Amino acid sequence: MGEFLRHENCGRCGSSDAKAIYADSSGYCWSCKAWFPPDGGDPEIRENHKASEGEVVWARGSYVDIPKRKLREDICKKYGYQVGEGCQIAPYRDADGRLVAQKIRKAGKKFSIVGEGSKLPLFGQHLWKGGKSVVVTEGEVDALSVAQAFDGKWPAVSLPSGAPSAKKALMRAYEWLDSFDNIILSFDADEEGRAAIQEVCPHLPIGKVRIMTLPAGCKDANDALVAHGPASITQAFWGAMNGPAWRPDGIVSVKDLKERAKKPIQMGLPWCLEPMTKGTFGRRDGEVYTFGAGTGVGKTDFLTQQIEYDLNVLKQPVGIFFLEQPNVETIRRIAGKMDGKTYHIPEATWSVEEYEAAVDRLAETDLYLYNHFGQSDWEVIKSRIRFMHKMHGVKLFYIDHLTALADPTKERESLETIMAEIAGMAQELGLIIHLVSHLSTPEGKSHEEGGRVMLKHFKGARAIGFWTFYAFGFERDKNAEDPDERNITTVRCLKDRGTGRFDGHTFKLSYDHETCRLTETTSEF
Repeated sequence: MGEFLRHENCGRCGSSDAKAIYADSSGYCWSCKAWFPPDGGDPEIRENHKASEGEVVWARGSYVDIPKRKLREDICKKYGYQVGEGCQIAPYRDADGRLVAQKIRKAGKKFSIVGEGSKLPLFGQHLWKGGKSVVVTEGEVDALSVAQAFDGKWPAVSLPSGAPSAKKALMRAYEWLDSFDNIILSFDADEEGRAAIQEVCPHLPIGKVRIMTLPAGCKDANDALVAHGPASITQAFWGAMNGPAWRPDGIVSVKDLKERAKKPIQMGLPWCLEPMTKGTFGRRDGEVYTFGAGTGVGKTDFLTQQIEYDLNVLKQPVGIFFLEQPNVETIRRIAGKMDGKTYHIPEATWSVEEYEAAVDRLAETDLYLYNHFGQSDWEVIKSRIRFMHKMHGVKLFYIDHLTALADPTKERESLETIMAEIAGMAQELGLIIHLVSHLSTPEGKSHEEGGRVMLKHFKGARAIGFWTFYAFGFERDKNAEDPDERNITTVRCLKDRGTGRFDGHTFKLSYDHETCRLTETTSEF
């Protein structure tokens, strides 16, 4: 018999590739069990023939209807899909139609490969040579289901190893796929299938990829065929063909945004200070506002006054992340803003009963604080923001201060990452986020002595300048000899992304030590 050379068709039983040819010119058909002698004599049946070393013995079955899958014999025969003893056999052929591998499917979705198991073509790929459209499914049975819906006349193929290796399989078939005008993906409607679509689409021919959506409740094409018949598949196909080609996230047309764009722009939520409301046209969902000031200049007074306004005037839920101040002190300051009392100072003109009543009223508002215990990990805070938003409906957030979230070993890089994520989360969830940034030491007069605040002084200034919608600096000479001068704070708009008209504008605030409230003033001191 000698060395195995090749497979070829058997003239006795008609098999296209079951006959093995050996070095001594003998042959043996693994389908009809006939041995062909080297001298060309009559074949004889040999049931116990042994394969030569290196010879692939192909699995054999029959072409039949598969009632459970509602697949017809003629479709199975077109693709070479056979039913054997306790298994189903899917052939994989190269571009010339030569059998290179078989996938054997047994009960319980247990698979094995006969022949070459790596770098397989798509199942059914050898049957088609380009055209109008091709449907790519995850499994062979799904490809047969799509083919049957079109009576075997339209191209349908499947991945050799399912969704996990979809990208590699489709990249091997790239040129062949590109020979079609449309590439319709019909992967399984599960997490793995959806992830595979997102992975492969950017790498396929641009403008040709379309996604096929099967009826609700159907995981794959065969589910649709069994449950709803072939019409459900053809309808899903034409739905994909008549819809837009796939495009990556982030690209939209005016048509996509037309209805939203037609709505006139609205004023946002007001600030507690009228000049800021006029200058910014209010605070809008998806925007980030950043504040910078020297130590003890008054940004906390402003934030607590704004928070009290949001809670009691606007009746909005508020989330607070004050990372340098105990939560109880924050509560005292906000309660003081409510009553115009200095509840955060021991020697003051207020009673315990007044304070307790104020805390009770504050407890009735939708105020949520982060109990940080000295921890300021951005990943944790990010998750808490999402929780407050989803569970309590919070969209107004205050973070003091941004610099505490940065990695001290690479402050600038980490602040750039955090600012980008803050801005992205604000847009995604429709949040309004207020941030405090520490300032770097300026040249000349310090910020605590009334030195002018500039955007470049903010820690992480490049990221803040890029991502924030408005930036404000607070300037006050807290060491001035004149006590009236020490009470005056200048608020300067350092960035106005909305219109640019508020850039550089200033207004002054006066602090009342008895009521602990800030009010607008035109006085110099």
